[in-house]
Amino acid sequence: MFIRPIGCVLKTLNHGRFSTEAKRALSNGSFVRQLFEQTTSTYTYIVADGKSREALLIDPVITTVARDMQLLKQLGLRLRYAINTHVHADHITGSGRLKTLLPECQSVISKVSGAKADIFIEDGDEIVIGDKKDGLVIECRSTPGHTNGCMTYVWHKGSSVFTGDCLLIRGCGRTDFQQGSADKIYTSIHKRIFTLPDHFIVYPGHDYTGQTTSTIAEEKQYNSRLTKSREEFTHIMKELKLSYPLQIDKAVPANMICGLLPES
Repeated sequence: MFIRPIGCVLKTLNHGRFSTEAKRALSNGSFVRQLFEQTTSTYTYIVADGKSREALLIDPVITTVARDMQLLKQLGLRLRYAINTHVHADHITGSGRLKTLLPECQSVISKVSGAKADIFIEDGDEIVIGDKKDGLVIECRSTPGHTNGCMTYVWHKGSSVFTGDCLLIRGCGRTDFQQGSADKIYTSIHKRIFTLPDHFIVYPGHDYTGQTTSTIAEEKQYNSRLTKSREEFTHIMKELKLSYPLQIDKAVPANMICGLLPES
């Protein structure tokens, strides 16, 4: 099954076993490849199962689909899913174009987002590539606040978490549009992300300072916004006075229909 309950799996795992599982996951050739789109400073991620050579893409961008497809081909990977963390406002997703070019690929997004996709996910669902019994498993965690439909994806055996625009390196996503809520994002990060083991690698959806990854431990200690109280955090977010996203009027409508623009 593509989606299955995760509660019974998590209850059997502890911190020590996570480390062992991570080593095992990487030893069979499974891996994460981080890719960068310069115009919007967006990270796309290939997550691949070493045994089956099946892969998924997290947050593909329409302008870098050719790059992503070339790399998938070079690495001998078969793309199963194109997954979005949320409905993006700063770029158009590459999910629709990937589906057109690779018929076996299916698009995935949160049901709460209201956007179109082949598969809709909810909190606690799992995305599985490779063998049904011992393949690569990604847990879906609902983390609203930047948008209502934001999802964080956790690869427990790889000690990795893909946080989209919820948690960024030493920061977080903006909360002043698209159902944004400073109170909700504070809760999401502290209750759904910071509760992961300290050694988990944080793979953000963007970075504007030249950084690539962090860890749960680092962000809990050094994230200048999220080390504050809820009240202080809410005040900080209210006073950011960020500029209007350049592509929002084009990107959001397109992303609601999987990035399948008429000219595509």
